[in-house]
Amino acid sequence: MIVIGLTGSIGMGKTTTADLFRQAGLPVFDADATVHALYDGPLAADIEAAFPGTTLEGRVDRAKLANRLSADPDAFRRLEAIVHPAVRRAEADFLQKARAAGAPAVVLDIPLLLETGRDGDVDKVVVVSAPADVQRSRVLARPGMTAEKFEALLARQMPDADKRARADFVVPSGDGLAAAEAAVAAFLRQLLS
Repeated sequence: MIVIGLTGSIGMGKTTTADLFRQAGLPVFDADATVHALYDGPLAADIEAAFPGTTLEGRVDRAKLANRLSADPDAFRRLEAIVHPAVRRAEADFLQKARAAGAPAVVLDIPLLLETGRDGDVDKVVVVSAPADVQRSRVLARPGMTAEKFEALLARQMPDADKRARADFVVPSGDGLAAAEAAVAAFLRQLLS
């Protein structure tokens, strides 16, 4: 089974690209969705213990947690020490099920794949990329997003040019959905032939 690592900076179109892989029949593990599910219960008590006042009714209040993280530079490492092992367990379960089902390939949708060194855990790295002005426009259109928040998020991510340089394949998302669909189809033809 071929394991594809899908990544891209915020606002690059990674979620849409993951959907294109799903539509092509590949199982996709969404690390962000897994984190959100864990925040909705399984890890809430651990996160509350580490960051008091960041949960409400047994769920992590992401806005409160984000405020706490922005005020404490070491907080991300403490949070990752809680969250990453649980996400890795969910990922291992996903991979086991996909292998048992005979999937020829799977996609691990991991936003910080390269930043965390996870590219060594996959067979191919696919980076979704768009021009900086397109990225900025997409991100600033999100509810509650500000230029300051956007810059802080970018600061935690590897520059897009560096990601593209480390990719086995780049999906251009700045030219519309049809171009991204064609790129994914071409990649899969090449990979699975």
